[in-house]
Amino acid sequence: MEQKKYFASLQPSEMAIFSAAANIFSSYVATGSVNDENENRMIKKSIEVSVRIANIVDKTVQSDTELA
Repeated sequence: MEQKKYFASLQPSEMAIFSAAANIFSSYVATGSVNDENENRMIKKSIEVSVRIANIVDKTVQSDTELA
C-alpha cells in the first residue's frame, strides 16, 4: 500500500507559527490533555494560542527593521 505524499510550502511567518503550535500541542500531549475525541480541537487551540502569542510579541517588540 502506497503512502500518500503531502507537500506544504510555508512562508517564514507561517513556519514560525507552525513551530510554536507544534511545541504547544506536544506540551498538551505530554500532559495527557489530548485524546482521540479532542485531538483536532487541541490542534486548533495550539494554533490559536501561537497566533495570539505572535500578535502580542508583534505589538510589544520592535524589530530591527522597524527601528527609525
